[in-house]
Amino acid sequence: MRRLMLAAAMLGTVSAAQAADMPDLPVLRGGITDGLSKTAHNWDGVYFGGSAGYTTDATDFGQSVVGLTNYIFRDSVLQQPTSTWSLLQKANTQGTNFGGFVGRNWQWYDAILSLEGTYSYFGNLSSGSTGSNALVIVNPPGETRAAGITNNYAVSLTGAATAQVKDMVTLRGRVGWDGGDFMPYAFFGAAVGRMDVTRTVTSNVQLRVDVTTTDIFGNQNTTLGTYAPVPAQSGTQGQHRTNTFAVGWTAGLGLEYCIWDGLFARVEYEHVQFSPVMNTNVTLNNARVGLGYKF
Repeated sequence: MRRLMLAAAMLGTVSAAQAADMPDLPVLRGGITDGLSKTAHNWDGVYFGGSAGYTTDATDFGQSVVGLTNYIFRDSVLQQPTSTWSLLQKANTQGTNFGGFVGRNWQWYDAILSLEGTYSYFGNLSSGSTGSNALVIVNPPGETRAAGITNNYAVSLTGAATAQVKDMVTLRGRVGWDGGDFMPYAFFGAAVGRMDVTRTVTSNVQLRVDVTTTDIFGNQNTTLGTYAPVPAQSGTQGQHRTNTFAVGWTAGLGLEYCIWDGLFARVEYEHVQFSPVMNTNVTLNNARVGLGYKF
């Protein structure tokens, strides 16, 4: 028994000595990596830059002249029927945009929050619409008439409107993700645009009075009158606003790529919706590329 124990001790000593002489294997030293890893980039800090791009303008003039027709037909039985007329149409135009941006990034691990201000100048971004409509309104609601009287108002309207967006400033918040050398982001914020808006409308109203009588045998006879102008409700009204400001909202998506150190390039899409100016609704879609620098 003692001889067996002595032999086992000698074998253990030899094995330990051989293990000490073996080369260092990576598997024994934790040489297996944890997997693929990205190179992090520091997006935190103040940045600024410039941009240029392409803009599409969709302007809805459908209700642009309603305010003018309501004024022409104010306090009359024709105001309510004509207020529902959609005299003008939507119009689309395209143009270029140039501008700049400045902002501040705050980074927490891979999450990035930003507050950014932008300025955009639009080159020749003007659209317009013209149209006309005519209708005979018979005995409009609210009118007091004698028995047997039928009033026929022949109303014709001709209108025109234009809108030109000059420039815009936005204040928007961004949410981004650190993808290493690139950062995708989404944004939402407020927009203020400066624009010129013009609208005109011309009305021509004529009245024909028909008289229906009943004889002693119960037979009805209608005598058609002739149309005569109604000067009080015929005329032209116009309105023009220069450098008027319209507030709205903006939202979109973008991507920034770090070229070298603090220098980065960006590409983004932006949607802007302004509040109506003189019943004219302006919507912009901007596609931009830009170059910036982060401190």
